[in-house]
Amino acid sequence: MAVDPTPALEETLSAVEQRLSGLGEALRQRDLAEIDSQSAELHRALARAVDHFTRAARQGPIPPALRLRLASTSGHVAAQRESFARATAALDRAIDVLLPRDAPAVYGAYAGAGRSLGGSIQA
Repeated sequence: MAVDPTPALEETLSAVEQRLSGLGEALRQRDLAEIDSQSAELHRALARAVDHFTRAARQGPIPPALRLRLASTSGHVAAQRESFARATAALDRAIDVLLPRDAPAVYGAYAGAGRSLGGSIQA
């Protein structure tokens, strides 16, 4: 007799949903330590969910309600990923404005071309 995987799948999916919610809250609060922690936990929860759902799918069909929740959660993960990508691109543009990559070196080996390298003052 096959064991009903639904309770384990619901628990696994709930863990992913909780981590997504926790990450969203950490992002709103701009709590870097919590963002890092929630991101790591979300990664682990997603890995467990993929494993559990893959094994359950081999045993038979996933209940429709769980498939809908999984699809919704997948959409939330994609939205978080897109949000991070946009934020990263905006940060990269801001850094490029503040610190252009092609800007001449201010302190290089030959930055003071008009000065003597020997340390003496020329008039």
